[in-house]
Amino acid sequence: MRVMGLDVGSKTVGVAVSDLLGWTAQGIEIIRIDEEKQEFGFDRLGELIKEYEVTKMVVGLPKNMNNSIGPRAEASMAYGKQIEERFHLPVVFQDERLTTVQAERMLVEQANTSRAKRKKVIDKVAAVMILQNYLDGAGKNA
Repeated sequence: MRVMGLDVGSKTVGVAVSDLLGWTAQGIEIIRIDEEKQEFGFDRLGELIKEYEVTKMVVGLPKNMNNSIGPRAEASMAYGKQIEERFHLPVVFQDERLTTVQAERMLVEQANTSRAKRKKVIDKVAAVMILQNYLDGAGKNA
């Protein structure tokens, strides 16, 4: 049973997948999308779901700092609903406040990467953090 984590933006979707035991998250790739043109990368997402035999999806939910739902969170929820309808997989939403900030800080401090290199991987790292937070929480509640 693998779980896939997604960091959904307006231009990219960072993708991570769990190991078979559901303990750790690994970054897979970044799918280019164009929200304005209604191009959501579902063909590629479907290929990855099949390849990794995914049984559940975790979509990052970028709530506002006051815990309210804003336009970005609504867009992520709509993306998750489309995944449920298209791929018939359960979708759960994981609070992702500050994960992109954490991911960037980690890349700066630990990987010492340039801004250009960080920009290329930040969404994938954020997806890993979203999925790992979910896996860690699920393990504690089991």
